[in-house]
Amino acid sequence: MTLTGKHALVTGGGTGIGLAIARDLAAKGAQVTITGRRQEVLDAVAGDGLFGLAMDVRDEDDVVSKIAAAVEARGPIQICVANAGIAEGKSLLKTDMAFWRNMMATNLDGAFLTIRESLKSMCETDWGRVIAVSSMAGIRGLPGAACYTASKHGLVGLIRALSEDYIAKPYTFNALCPAYVDTPIVTRNTVSISQRAGLSEDKARDVMVNANRHKRLITPEEVAAAASWLVSPGSESVNGQTIEIAGGQM
Repeated sequence: MTLTGKHALVTGGGTGIGLAIARDLAAKGAQVTITGRRQEVLDAVAGDGLFGLAMDVRDEDDVVSKIAAAVEARGPIQICVANAGIAEGKSLLKTDMAFWRNMMATNLDGAFLTIRESLKSMCETDWGRVIAVSSMAGIRGLPGAACYTASKHGLVGLIRALSEDYIAKPYTFNALCPAYVDTPIVTRNTVSISQRAGLSEDKARDVMVNANRHKRLITPEEVAAAASWLVSPGSESVNGQTIEIAGGQM
């Protein structure tokens, strides 16, 4: 498979799942714009087909201008990976509006803005793929994480609606729903769970490991492989789906 001549945009592309997806797309020939809030993080991994562009998905003006600049530099976006997100648990009674709004602005508003702006150029082409990185929290509730769960359910709803809107067009919209992946987010959550639950960090990490059906953390490359399939020939009829990457049934 080759993606030569295709321009891909991956938000949150400087680390973790986003970086694994971006590297896989670049290895297949795509020119990949990777975004994140810290230019220095992007610069550290840029090259070999990856082009770093600082962008805050919570800021509409920034998303509009930066995606337009990426299109100007590398052509229409034909692969849009809305990956940028945050994951943090908090009980409902401890959730204030600032926490709620930041979660929604990043995980849901950010994906909406990214996809909307990417579609402007994608719709001028004859082929396109939109992939949203949701979570197991996009298809079932996570205890102690109502805000996060709501944001990821909303992302799945957005993808399903867009797949219906464009069902007669040569574009597909799908969501990847991984369980716990071995990324910096898990590292940060290990500390958070340890502090909230009074557990050692090893025990806190085990909480996430044991939540995966096969009792191990998923690698970012496993999620990237699913994204690779969705942009490959033969996936044209996979549309509006939630692809579970969890080591078993959720």
